[in-house]
Amino acid sequence: MERRRFLRLVSRGITGGFVVAQGSVIRAQSAPTPKGSPLAKEGAGEALAASAPGVSWREIKIGMSAAFRGTAAGLGAELYRGAQAYYGEINSRGGVHGRALKVVALDDGYEPLPCMRNTVQLVDRAGVFFLSNYVGTPTLTRALPLIRRYADQHVILVGNFTGAQPQREPPYVEQVFNVRASYRQEMLAQVDRFWQLGARRFGVYYQIDAYGRSGTDGVARGLAQRGAKITAEATYPRGARFEDDMRPAVNALRDAQVDVVLCTGAYQGCGAFVRATRDAGWNVPISNVSFVGSDAMLRLLITHGKTTGRDYTRALINSQVVPSYDDVSLPAVMEYRAFMDRHHPTVPEPLREPSYMPQPYSFISLEGFINAKVIVEGLRRAGPNPTRQGFRQALESLRSFDVGIGASLSFSRERHQGLDSVYFTRVENERWVPVTDWPAALKA
Repeated sequence: MERRRFLRLVSRGITGGFVVAQGSVIRAQSAPTPKGSPLAKEGAGEALAASAPGVSWREIKIGMSAAFRGTAAGLGAELYRGAQAYYGEINSRGGVHGRALKVVALDDGYEPLPCMRNTVQLVDRAGVFFLSNYVGTPTLTRALPLIRRYADQHVILVGNFTGAQPQREPPYVEQVFNVRASYRQEMLAQVDRFWQLGARRFGVYYQIDAYGRSGTDGVARGLAQRGAKITAEATYPRGARFEDDMRPAVNALRDAQVDVVLCTGAYQGCGAFVRATRDAGWNVPISNVSFVGSDAMLRLLITHGKTTGRDYTRALINSQVVPSYDDVSLPAVMEYRAFMDRHHPTVPEPLREPSYMPQPYSFISLEGFINAKVIVEGLRRAGPNPTRQGFRQALESLRSFDVGIGASLSFSRERHQGLDSVYFTRVENERWVPVTDWPAALKA
């Protein structure tokens, strides 16, 4: 009774439509099918073939809530497109055990309450088999208690675009399979690297919400290991745009005389900070974590630089949790590029942000591709009649699974994070490339 009341409260205000991968719209309510009709017979066949919610004789439904519109639209769009490239290839080959993979995608605008509503809609109304590719810490951390209320239905979330800690720790880790490294790991690696290079006064610039605090916590932990503390902090509100004035943040950190600024934010807010920093003539090294959307941020900085005649990409570093999408020596990267070119995945029209232009390749879409690859392997191991419990066990059976990126993935009952790798990139010739020469990378 208590859970039903909770879900009823959360779901108020839902529009009642689901956008699926093919771009069609499935209404939450439809007219009943007449008895004896071909559709009714087909529905009976599906019911007999179904082994779990979201599984029919012809398809498996996957639920996704992400930012498809607004200032963070590029994050959800690219993650979706990367996953869809792999699912599209699998579907063209007959699916998994004869079933096509269909993504039921909903936009949450990178805001917590819509994400919670979407979760109810995906599980209770769309009846998806599992959840995947959620985007963002402020959204997911609010949805986690809700997802936990579906524990008795064995609902799990696989592969999300956030490195925050809550989904990696009890009580939520039981239902979440993280593919990527955490923000803590990224920031510990950044602190370690810049400390080795001589930095001692660390400034942080972050989105003032659960995501920003998660990255800043990683910086604090890394410095504490060395008996040091964060020298100065500056923040910006979620939803900030590239055109916004970030001079107060720049001035606060510059006045504190920091040696480096480590950022935890999204591409528009962090791009605005980089722009304001360089416009102020301050050439301090600036480093971002993977979630920022480095390719989208770089495009903003390059475009703006062409209008001002200024290079905004010097002394700019980005940590990543997947290798470079230009490293064609890696089998998964070759697959990713081939499948992206072959299937040209697009965001369904009802979800599309008109102002966002999709990228041919990106770190985010590569991450979505890898998530999908892990998911498909789990579904294969779950067998021809998958259940939610069986799918979970199949994922936990993945040991040293070669995803084709030079690092193997392993899950277990005790560990629900598959990869731990952190990569560093810099800008060269208007592209992100691996850092091989750190002094050159930090040269203003």
